[in-house]
This record gives sequence, C-alpha cells and structure tokens, in this order.
Amino acid sequence: MALPWKLHGDGKDVGAREVVGPAERLTWPRTIGLGAQHVVAMFGATFLVPILTGFPPSTTLLFSGVGTLLFLLITKNRLPSYLGSSFAFIAPITVATTAQGMGSALFGIVIVGLLLALVGLLVQFTGVGWINSLMPPVVAGAIVALIGFNLGPAAWNNFQVAPVTATITLAAVILASVLFRGILGRMSILLGVIVGYIAAAISGEIDFSAVGEAAWVGLPQFAMPGNPFTDSALWAVLPAFLPVVLVLVAENVGHIRGVAQMTEEPTINTLTGRGLFADGLATVVAGMGGGSATTTYGENIGVMAATRVYSTAAYWVAGIFAILLGLSPKVGAVINTIPAGVLGGVTTALYGLIGIIGVKIWIDNRVDFALPKNQFTAAIALILGIANYTLQFGDVIFNGIALGTIAAIVVYHLMNTLARLRGTE
Repeated sequence: MALPWKLHGDGKDVGAREVVGPAERLTWPRTIGLGAQHVVAMFGATFLVPILTGFPPSTTLLFSGVGTLLFLLITKNRLPSYLGSSFAFIAPITVATTAQGMGSALFGIVIVGLLLALVGLLVQFTGVGWINSLMPPVVAGAIVALIGFNLGPAAWNNFQVAPVTATITLAAVILASVLFRGILGRMSILLGVIVGYIAAAISGEIDFSAVGEAAWVGLPQFAMPGNPFTDSALWAVLPAFLPVVLVLVAENVGHIRGVAQMTEEPTINTLTGRGLFADGLATVVAGMGGGSATTTYGENIGVMAATRVYSTAAYWVAGIFAILLGLSPKVGAVINTIPAGVLGGVTTALYGLIGIIGVKIWIDNRVDFALPKNQFTAAIALILGIANYTLQFGDVIFNGIALGTIAAIVVYHLMNTLARLRGTE
C-alpha cells in the first residue's frame, strides 16, 4: 500500500516562506530528523507529569506514542499533533493517589477520557457551529495564548537551575533559525538541544549513572484502574477530575484552531470532533494501562511554528520513537539525562511561540480591540492564565488554564449579550 504523503518539491530544499502541509513530507532522513525534534519538544513535559504524580515515566512515554498514532489514524492523517502528558491532571491525580492510591487516579483518568470522547462524538454529529459560536476568534485566540503563557513559570523554573546552559541553548536555537538555510534552519530546536546538551556535559551537569544501570529492552510498569463497583469509595475522586474535561476541550479546540491557522487550511477545523474523540480514546487507553492522561501538545505546535513543517509523517516518526523509547529503559535513561537548563532554554522559546500563535489568531481574524467586549475578554483571560490563578472547592481545583478559559467564554458572551440588549454594541 502506498504511503499517503506526497513529496514536497524535491524533498530537500524548502523556501523561507514555503509551508510543508500535513499531506506532504520531506525525504525520509529529514522527516526522521523532524520527528526526533518533536520527541525532544514533548519529552521534558511528558516525563515531568509522571515524575510529579508518581506514575511510571516509561509507561507514560509508551502510551503517549500509542495515543499519537491512534490520534493520527482517527483524524485521517490530516491533523498534525502529538499527544503528551496533560498538566491539567496533576492536581486531581495527586488528590486521588493520596486518598485512594494509584488505582483511583487511573479510574478518574478513564472517566475523563470517556467524557471527552463523548463530547467529540457530539461535535462530530452536530458540527462545530456551536463551538464556533461559543469560541469566536477573540475567545479562541485568548485560550491558545494563555495556554502558552501559562507554561512560562515552568520554563523559568528549569532556566534558573542552570542559567548559563539555558542561555547557551536558547542562543543556539535563535542563531540556528537565522544562520542556517533549509532544513537545518527548521531544526533549530533540535540543534539548540544538542548544543545545550554538549555545554551541560562539559559543565558536569549530567549524571549518566542511571544509563549504565538500565536494561536495553524491557517492558514498562503497567497498572489497572480501580473498580468502582467493588470499591465504592472510588466515586469520591470524580469531583476532582470532572473539571479537567473543560480544560481538555479547550486545549484540543485551541490546538486544532492553531494548526488550521498556521497551515492556512480552515478545513482542519472540521476535524474538531475527531480530534476530541481521539484524545479521549487515547486517554482511556493510557488510563487502562497505568499511563498519564494525554492531550494535544502545545510544545509541538511551537516546533511547527518554528519549522513551518506540518507533515503528519513527522508525527508518525515521533509516535514510533516514543513507543520504542518506552520499551527501551536504556535509551529512555539517556534521553532522560537532558538537564533542566537545556529544557529551560528550549521551552523559553517554545512556550512563547504558543502564546504568539494565539495573538496571530487575533490578527488574522482582524479582532477589533477597540471594542470593550474584546478588550476585557482577552485581558482577563490572559492575566488569569499567566498568573495561574487557582480556586479550590473542596477537592475540586481550577487552575489558571481552566479559569482563564471559563473567563474568556463568560466575559465575552456576557458583555456581548448585555451590549445587544442595551443597544451599545
């Protein structure tokens, strides 16, 4: 069976203003390099979530690869996305594992995945019209932007661990993007990581002891979710998990809109239902095996924004890489030696690029910020997201992304409705 991608030009040279679309690819060596860059982009965050929640990192990595391939299949190979660990689950997982153990957290993950899949099916059958009405460009841009800017403190936390290494890494990313032509310029993120890694090794910031102890091949640690029908106490953890569905919908819709905007292919928005369903299914699969829940990754949007290569072939490579890494403790240990300074330098650029994509949605849709409803929608949502406002009601925690998303929707529609009623539009 023929592969679904057509070669972009000669597959080697890409003009400065050219875009490699989802249905295109470069030569396989270049595509493999781009796939490796996507692995690097998602790796730090995907590993960080299980480390913070006590989940096995290799298991999470394996299911992120499996989930990515499922996502590509369900979205008909038209939506370039990587499914990595969702930060929205950190708080509820912590609450659940503390109260009931890992099985209860996995139960919560599975339930959220099922609900997200149901939302995807609803969107698939009813269309995206109600989502478009719910999230007009000013709201969508604010959600995409705040997701990126909300991650800023995480970049700073890594940056300050080794500021010299982080600065070298960030400088290498910047210089590679402007000094090199063609594919090398588009792989500035990966080149920056390599340069930063070498600098970190010279500075003695890397501990290779875990690499020597790890096996070359081995299965990760699997676990099953708890059974609520034999342990009714598991139902008590659900209030902490249910709000996450809103965050995942916002992340996925924002991601899909961002990709459609970058690729200049508005038809990608019609895949919203499939995307939501695919992420929901991937989250269920991960939860059933002991991995962290998944979401479409903004880090990889940043890579696409930097490279202007949106080929889904690169994501197939990335997904396969992730699966292989999950099955190889030795290789996983090597990649896990990437120090905080390197991650801090790279994510400083990547997270900012995510935020700028939201700004680009405003610009491309000519959002009129002379209108108070648009001003307050964007202003309030961004501050809530950037400062990471947090509200807690019992065990239910709303973080900056959730609150910013809710604020963007509520503020816009409240002001818009009142303006229409008063005739002050």
